[in-house]
Formats: sequence, structure tokens, C-alpha cells
Amino acid sequence: MSGLTYPEISPVMLSIGPIDIRWYSLAYLFGIIAAWILIIKNVKKYNLDLTRAQLDDMIFNITLGIILGGRIFYVLFYNFEMFLSSPLEIFALWHGGMSFHGGLVGAILGIYYSARKTKHPFLMLSDLAALYTPIGLFLGRLANFVNDELWGRVSDVPWAVKFPNGGYLPRHPSQIYEALLEGVLLFALLNFLWRFKCVREKNGVISGVFLAFYALCRILIENFREPDGQLGFIFAHITMGQILSLPFLVAGILIVVYACRKNLSKTA
Repeated sequence: MSGLTYPEISPVMLSIGPIDIRWYSLAYLFGIIAAWILIIKNVKKYNLDLTRAQLDDMIFNITLGIILGGRIFYVLFYNFEMFLSSPLEIFALWHGGMSFHGGLVGAILGIYYSARKTKHPFLMLSDLAALYTPIGLFLGRLANFVNDELWGRVSDVPWAVKFPNGGYLPRHPSQIYEALLEGVLLFALLNFLWRFKCVREKNGVISGVFLAFYALCRILIENFREPDGQLGFIFAHITMGQILSLPFLVAGILIVVYACRKNLSKTA
């Protein structure tokens, strides 16, 4: 069958003795560091009321939330039976298995905790985090491609890739689709909107747009992505990723409406 040859790249970037440094782990690390640096610049550029200590604390809380939330959601929604049979696998993060939806919930809880602690508006902090979350999404999906995982369904499109773990059948490179839509396009959209003062002053618009746009992209791309082997389709042709994305879509729309109405009530 036709299809592009998979460029076999080792998922391990560097080995130091028994320790393997993997591209997937670095994707999380680089994404968080990049967001951290850019948020610091944003705070200085727009004279936002956030100290460096408060910002550093928020990034720590978000990072912890991403790890815990991502793992817990993966266990609960994607591989519960396996973890029931081997409970210690829950802590084996080096074996892989993270849910972005769970990581996002964990990050939101981390931001909420920071907002309560510093007495800053929750939606102001979440807007800052949402601006640069697409960086991590982009790097994470590229790492999925390198790991030869989360590939798409069999296809005859000219750019289909023959993944070794996918049986060397030509498949949609759905990881690349997600990297471009949820990473590049979403990053460009959010940062374009942020340039307008009227958007920056409406706490929650950026957060809502992020949630809604991500959910729409994920629901769309799930139509090209092979369902998780241990789950398959939940019903009809609906996947777990689409089901988990629906609440984020609704929440994103409601947050944008709330942010706009709240601003109107202030100026009325």
C-alpha cells in the first residue's frame, strides 16, 4: 500500500546510565518553561498586578495539577481495568499514559488555588496561562508522533504515514493535525486577540476561546484518529476524546458570554 515512510526517531533523546531522557518528557518541560518565560514578559509589558514570587508559585501549582490531573484522568477514563489489575502502574509515569483533558482540569485547579491564595481574579490568571498552553500542546503532539503513538485511521491520502506500531498501514498523521490546529493555529488566534485592550480587560475571554476552540479541534480530529485500542468507540462512532471535549466546549462558550456580559454591566 502507498504511504510515506515513517521517519524512525528514537523516543529517547539521551541516555545517562540507566536513566532515559525522553522527548515526551521534554515536551512537557519545554512547554512549561516557554509559557513561564512568556507570561513573565507579558506581566512586565502590560504592568499586570503580579509579583514574580506569585507567578512562580502559580506555575508550580499548574505543573503539579497537569501531572496529577493528566494521570488520574488517564487511569479513570482510558485504562481503568489495567490499573485495577496492577495498581502500582498508576505511579509508573515513565511508562506513559496521560490525558490532556485531565491535565487541563488539574491546571485549572492549580490556577484556582493560586487565585485564592493571592486574591487575584481567577479568570485573569487563567487568561495568562491559556495564552501559552498551545505551546505545550504543539510540542506534546510532536512527541506523540516521535513515540509512534496516537496515530490516525487508515487512509489513502497522499500524506498518509506508515507507522510501525500501526501495522505499517498508511494512516492519517493525526498527531500532526493536532499540533497544527491545537498548537500553531490556537496560539496565533489567542495572541492575536490579546493584542486588543478591549479583550485583555475582559477577564475570561481568552480562557473561554481557548476551551471552546480546543474542544472543537479535538472533536474534529477524533474523526481521523484511531480510537484507543483498549476502548474503541464508546458508542456509534463517538470516541472518549469527543465525549470529554464536550463539557469544555460548553464551558468555553459560557465563559466568553459571562466575560462579555460582566463587562457590559460595568459600563452600563
